[in-house]
Amino acid sequence: MGELTELVVDTVKNLPNLPTHLKIAFSIFTLIFLFQTVSLLLRPTIEGIDLPKFYIFIFIVAPIPRDILLSETTFRHIDQDGKDCGSKPLGYWKKTFDAKKKAAQQRGDFSNKVPDIEDAEVFISLVVPAFNEEERLGKMLAEAVDYLEQQYGIAAGAQLANGNLHQRKSNKTDSANGVLSSPNPHPIGWEILVISDGSKDKTTDTALAFARSQSAAVAQSIRVTLLVENRGKGGAVTHGMRHVRGQYVLFADADGASKFEDLGKLVQEAKKIEDVKGRAVVVGSRAHLVGSEEVVKRSFLRNLLMHSFHLLLWILTPPATASIRDTQCGFKLFSRASLPEIIPYMHSEGWIFDVEMLMLAELAGIPVAEVPIGWHEVNGSKLNVLWDSMSMAWGLFILRAAWSMGVYRRD
Repeated sequence: MGELTELVVDTVKNLPNLPTHLKIAFSIFTLIFLFQTVSLLLRPTIEGIDLPKFYIFIFIVAPIPRDILLSETTFRHIDQDGKDCGSKPLGYWKKTFDAKKKAAQQRGDFSNKVPDIEDAEVFISLVVPAFNEEERLGKMLAEAVDYLEQQYGIAAGAQLANGNLHQRKSNKTDSANGVLSSPNPHPIGWEILVISDGSKDKTTDTALAFARSQSAAVAQSIRVTLLVENRGKGGAVTHGMRHVRGQYVLFADADGASKFEDLGKLVQEAKKIEDVKGRAVVVGSRAHLVGSEEVVKRSFLRNLLMHSFHLLLWILTPPATASIRDTQCGFKLFSRASLPEIIPYMHSEGWIFDVEMLMLAELAGIPVAEVPIGWHEVNGSKLNVLWDSMSMAWGLFILRAAWSMGVYRRD
């Protein structure tokens, strides 16, 4: 209780431009709410409602992702002649993963051992969820392609092959882009998957027009998939990560708010923390910016809700996830080996999906690190501060209850 009270008080102190009496009132209200939430999760009965009935309630309200439509397993890209290639089937590592798992069960192996994922074809995959982003997408793609081509493209790959760019892993040194040469070098190259999440504007056309403006090699590295109906940011990210070919997979918001050249720092950190299976998750973090002008000049309501959400995370998520200072930053890196233990078990398709990814990583024992990145506010956010904050709080509660009570399971 003392630790929770101290956390609430410290959080409230960081709220800008708030009179002391309101800070005290907010602290009391927050503590009451959090203690009620803990009681709700831990008591065998809930105000006269027995646990089986509460389980049924969670079973009914817990979200279940909709089925993937056939057209959503295809992509469009610009061919070497500058023409739209039309719909082509996406590679689908999860399909092979599911087949291996089914074959193991047919042999009588129900150990839930995670099958190996197919080998990577490129070094970096970038997944960009985009809902009605025709205004902001082009600039973000330009920044991303500039960095990816410079650091991981054909020219960079040639330098890697010649030994001119990178040093060997045994030297325990790293290059700015995070690639290390070794007796068994990583695949080279990159790809971008733009997931147009039921967009009603020209998001898809914008992505294809950008690709057409690039060289043939770059254009063919950009694939665009259209989801027929909006799934939410989490659904779009998860969908894209089912089809990636990279050794490392980054998802980044289409607004370009994150400093893309910080990708190298995330890859470096992933290399440091990878376990013997090659699993790692690295979270780009804006926590170091909490006292900066970018954050302080936000509205009081937005800062209030941000700090309140952090308190909910602390109380409702398991220890490793709760220790992440910025779970919601749209700039996260996953090693390929970590994907089979996270992506097949995702349920959240809204704003809270990041937390489920981190909880699944913690459940699987995957090393997770947090790395500060550059970030700036970008106009045009589709986040409704009040409504979406309430939705995230509700989603977090249901997510934690569903996993705690066995409504969601890894089988």
